[in-house]
Amino acid sequence: MKIDQKQLSILMVLLVDCLIGFVIVSKTLNDKDIVFAKTKDNTILFENFNEKIKLVNQNVETTSKEEYRKASIVYDNMTLEELSIKLEKSMNSSLKGKGALFASESIKLGLDPYLAVAIVLHETGCYYDCSTLVKVCNNVGGLKGNPGCNGGSYMAFSSLDEGIKSYLKILYKNYYAKGLTTPEKINTKYAASKIWAKQINWYIKKIKAK
Repeated sequence: MKIDQKQLSILMVLLVDCLIGFVIVSKTLNDKDIVFAKTKDNTILFENFNEKIKLVNQNVETTSKEEYRKASIVYDNMTLEELSIKLEKSMNSSLKGKGALFASESIKLGLDPYLAVAIVLHETGCYYDCSTLVKVCNNVGGLKGNPGCNGGSYMAFSSLDEGIKSYLKILYKNYYAKGLTTPEKINTKYAASKIWAKQINWYIKKIKAK
């Protein structure tokens, strides 16, 4: 089939329009940094750039990276992942790798994660090297009760995760839920030392500065 000059001109115009449209859409997608797509079943997908135009054409709801991050903030302008990484930086010895657990459990209970971790670091020495109570009996909060660690008055836990979760629950139940939400308020009930709150605040500053 032969194409005359007029038909060729029309085809060229259409082709140019398509190319311009593609460039505009591509630029818009780049400017918005759209990387997340929400499907009908509410599944969040990570999409590469080659899939973005297809998503727009299918009218799939898309969200920019920054919008997605803002919706995921859990504490101190950080997402749960960012908070986990921050807490992890202050953990050594047996607590290495437990930043995510402290972050998720603290947020779930409504605890200040900085305060919760600071008490553990002070009581166990895990800012440097964890105490024997942590290494042998998985007790991160100096909790007393049964079963006793090596027959003593301090509790033993079957795993470090269990010890961490138990400590955080007791911190919430015995202190936070009763309005004792700062080192100064907790000091009156938790420790006989009058400088305990000052020591905890020192650790909080260290955690925040990481």
